[in-house]
Order: sequence, then structure tokens, then C-alpha cells
Amino acid sequence: MKSSCSYIAYQETNMFSKLISDYLEKKDFIQSFYSCQTDLDGLSKAITARQQFSTDRNLIQQVFADAYATVDASEFQMDNIAALSNDNTFTICTAHQPNIFTGYLYFIYKTAHVIALAQQFNKEFPDKKFVPVFYIGSEDNDLDELSKFKIHGRGYVWNTDQTGAVGRMKVDKSVVKLIDEVEAELKHLPQSKSLIEILRKAYVLGNEMATGTFILLNELFKEYGLLVLQPDHVDLKAKMKAVFKDDLLQNSAEQIVGETSLKLEAEYKVQVNPRTVNLFYLRDGIRSRIDKRGNIYTVDGTVIRFTQEELLQELNEFPDRFSPNVILRGIYQETILPNLVFVGGGSEVAYWMQLKNLFTHYKVPFPMLVLRNSFMIMDANHAHKMAALGIGEVDLFKEETQLANELVQRWSGQEISLEQEELDSKALFLHLKKRAGEIDKTLVQHVHSLETDHLKKLDGLEKKMLKAERKKQAIQLQRIWKLKEELFPNNNLQERVDNFIPYYAQYGQAFIEAVLQHSLGLEQRFGVLTVGG
Repeated sequence: MKSSCSYIAYQETNMFSKLISDYLEKKDFIQSFYSCQTDLDGLSKAITARQQFSTDRNLIQQVFADAYATVDASEFQMDNIAALSNDNTFTICTAHQPNIFTGYLYFIYKTAHVIALAQQFNKEFPDKKFVPVFYIGSEDNDLDELSKFKIHGRGYVWNTDQTGAVGRMKVDKSVVKLIDEVEAELKHLPQSKSLIEILRKAYVLGNEMATGTFILLNELFKEYGLLVLQPDHVDLKAKMKAVFKDDLLQNSAEQIVGETSLKLEAEYKVQVNPRTVNLFYLRDGIRSRIDKRGNIYTVDGTVIRFTQEELLQELNEFPDRFSPNVILRGIYQETILPNLVFVGGGSEVAYWMQLKNLFTHYKVPFPMLVLRNSFMIMDANHAHKMAALGIGEVDLFKEETQLANELVQRWSGQEISLEQEELDSKALFLHLKKRAGEIDKTLVQHVHSLETDHLKKLDGLEKKMLKAERKKQAIQLQRIWKLKEELFPNNNLQERVDNFIPYYAQYGQAFIEAVLQHSLGLEQRFGVLTVGG
């Protein structure tokens, strides 16, 4: 499959927040909220910080070894697992919840990005080794969000009455039925058979949903050395006992993250808010927040209650029954992995910036933050239409009225703007004000009124000229709007709406290879990816 990619600045898409734009531009105000610049010097700084922190490499290596003993692992993956015992081996991490069938396209993009970064760093630092890792946020309990995906604009929903952490839920007949529906929808596409084989291999009746995500990612990315971590593990959770205890008793995160958030709010909207206790209780179909009332701890929505002594005993004996919320999840990730870089979307990068001082408090290295790659996917037909209409990638992201006016000017072959006439008029009225003022100063206001009226009429004339020209170019403009509808589902980026499934059913593994081939490392720009043809 042929593929090509062009890149534009994220700021030119007008689809990302002010915080992200300022971060990419390295504005002064925002620099105090992260530790390392997104460059090789920043990576060197992250390496130095990580080397001063003790990571239980034997444990994380064993956890990966046990997991990959259950699947068909590649030699590359086994080499990466073996290398984790070496102090010069580091991970490059991204994370996401176990959305059914990956949920959104950006799930694939962020995975490819950590692989691209690992490849880049392995070339730049040959005396060290960098391993790409996908951290499954399997303890998330937002089933409404994680149970949905779209194919060709049609929504699919996993309907289940299971409760608790979605990663612990079981693949049921409803999931199997969804695979059947996807197969029926896409059976006409050339690679649909291989797609369905992968889905059926991953989502086996009775398997946990986190296991399904693990197998699916392995099938798509094993040849690139990706390691997938399931952090819902008793031995890994045991490494967080001290942090969890501090949160239960001292409530440090509430104060520290709260103070940081207030500073950040001076310029930006904050993404998350800390709670008094930032832990969930995780057991038997339950993932509910722990609330503190004096020395009594309750589990929201249940009759479960603990005294302080009872809860600390529970933590000591069953650390896997405690689940960090978004405030503590990053600390957990960076404690158990020898990690240098976290790759996340715009909202993820934003909330990590609320956490830097919390990392300092717990003496855990704060990773380099990298905005994940984003792509708009088009086929050869879309590219041909753009060429015929004489528009570029940046044009696609412009506001509709602005784009229409610019294109009408471009297509008309004559000057429609009255900008020069406006400048000439202002010069004329400036001269008239001077002449009138020399005769009678009271006449200046009258000339000013004439000027205002004249400029208003000029503006009205220009709008009428544009409207008339737009009417003449209506067919061309309609082609533009149709193209934008195809490329921006629901007026949003594809990656926030569409699923990878139809692209894989069309192109197979070549689609994954194209995304990997055109994934940038530290050069953070938005990609317009043309596939097929």
C-alpha cells in the first residue's frame, strides 16, 4: 500500500487548547509545570533523574515475562523483556483504558508514537536501550465511555450488566455479537477476514476485557517490540503501599495538587480536581471511591465501612483492592516502570502538568511529556479533490466563512477586496479633516461622520461583491463542504470519533505500518496521512 504524509503545526488546526499551544511554543508561564523540555537534552535530563531512583526491575521484568508466556510473543518483545533488568534500559510509555476494540483512532496513534520514540532514542543513544510500553488503564469503571465505537458513522455499543472495573469485566455474548455485526458490516473489504480473526482471538468468551486489549495490541504491534502492561497486579500494587497510606492519612495530594491547580488556572482551564482521598476500593464488581469522615472510611454506594486501623490492615494485606484515581495513577506508573517519557493526548498532557509538585513530594521522577501524534487520514480520491480545488491541508482547518471568502478571492481571478479603496478613503478624509479644521474646527466632527458613513457603505459593498461571487462559485464551495464532511465526522477530528477497524479491514497490517512509518518522534506536528492509491 502506498502512503504519504504532510505535516502542519498543531496551532494551525485550531483544534487544540491554549495550554497545548503554549506548551508546544515553550511559553515562559507554563515551563514551571513540567520538568524536561521535549528534546534530546530534555531526555538526557530525564535519564539522569531516573538513574537516581530505585525501580524494582526484577519485578517488572517478571510481570512482563509471565504475561507474555500466555501469548505468541515476538523475539523482539522477549529481548525487550530480558533487557529490563539492565540499568541502562528505560521505557517510553503511553496509557489508555481498555475501550472495546480500542474505541478511537488515537488509541492506535499513541501506541505507534511510543514505538517511534523508542526507535529514535535507540539510534540517538546507542549505549542505552529504550522499550515502548502501553499501560492499560484497566481499573477505569466508566463503562458508558469505554463500551462504544463507531464504524462509518454507525455507533456500536457493548451492552452488559457487569459492574466495577471495566478491565476485570468478562467478554460475554454481547461482545461476541458485536464481532459478528462488524464482520457483516465489513465483509466486502479485502482484509476483513484477517481483522475478524484478530478480534476473535483477542475477545474470547470468558476472558477479561483487559486481556482482550492486551491480545489485540499484541497482534497489531508485537513485531515492533511493544510491551503491554496490565498494572492491576497485586505485586505491583504493593509498591504503592506507602503512597496509598499517605493519601489515606495525610491527604497530601489534595493540598499539593490543589495549590498547583490554582496557579495553572491563572491561564488555563484545569482538567482534574483532587479529592481528600484519591483512591477507589476495588473488589467483587466494585470500583467505588473511598470517602473519609473523621476516622471512618466508607466506600461510596456500598455499606462497606472501615476504621482507620481496619483500612490500613486491608491495604497491607490486599494492596490490589486499592485503585488510584487520575491524581495518583501517574505516580503508580512512574514507580513501577523505569520510565522516561509519557505520551498523551492534549487533556492528558494538561492534567499531568497539575501533578509535578506531587511527584516532587513523593520523590518520584517526573517524566518528559510528549503530545501524542495526531493524523487526518485521507485516500487518493480526497487528495485528488483537494488538488482540483486548489486547496492545501491548512485550508481544511479554517473556519467556514473565512475559508469561503479566501477561496472566492482565489478563484474569481479578480480583486474583490476593497482594502485599498478603504485605505485611499481614509487618506482622503484625513486630508479633508485637516482642510476643514483650518477653516472651522467644528467641521472636523462632520467630516468624521461622513467618513464613518462612507467606510460603512464600502464594507457593505465588499460584502455584496463577495456574496455575488460566492453565488457564482456555489458548486465549487459545495464540493469543499462535502470534502470537509467526509474528513471531519461530526465537525471533529477523525481520531476522536472513528475506530481503526474499517481502515484495517481495507488495508490490513499495511495500515498499521503506514501509521508507524509516518509517526514523528519529538518533532510534534499534525500529520495529514494519505493512504492507498
